[in-house]
Amino acid sequence: MNALAGWENFYVIVGSSAGALIGLQFVVLTLIADLPHAADAKAGDAFATPTIVHFGSVLLLSAIISAPWRTFTGPVVLWGLLGFTGFVYEIIVVRRMRSQTVYKPQFEDWLFHFFAPFVAYAILGASAYAARANSYGAMLAAGAAALLLLFTGIHNAWDAVTYHIFFVGRRKNEKRNDDKTNGPVS
Repeated sequence: MNALAGWENFYVIVGSSAGALIGLQFVVLTLIADLPHAADAKAGDAFATPTIVHFGSVLLLSAIISAPWRTFTGPVVLWGLLGFTGFVYEIIVVRRMRSQTVYKPQFEDWLFHFFAPFVAYAILGASAYAARANSYGAMLAAGAAALLLLFTGIHNAWDAVTYHIFFVGRRKNEKRNDDKTNGPVS
């Protein structure tokens, strides 16, 4: 029996969700583009870009596993490379989080922008390594990593939107109200 059999529906659902959420992120970023924000691209590189990367990783993993492979080796090697690449990318994300100056990351930010994806990519890489000995367990671990990345991305996207609406948008409204209160300067 092929180790990939039975996973088609799971990865169709997970991959479709990731693809839809990537599109939704573009829409949201377009809608909040008018809000005032600090002109620091490093903050976007640290907090917004990784969310798209995680959704893209889930989409890519879904495509890899859903492709009509003749053997189990091809997808295992590719998902192992994806896990390794994501693992290295998370080290870059940490450096970006530390070097940006717009926002001081809190515990929750470290948890969801670094630790959870770092663990997910590590699980993905380790599951590829273990796939030879236990293909069913490796498929379960890869599925768990995909879900962890998907839900981490959802959390981070929601967190970013609420930050922009409730914090940045509030500052814009307060500034507008201050301008009305003070009136035009003669």
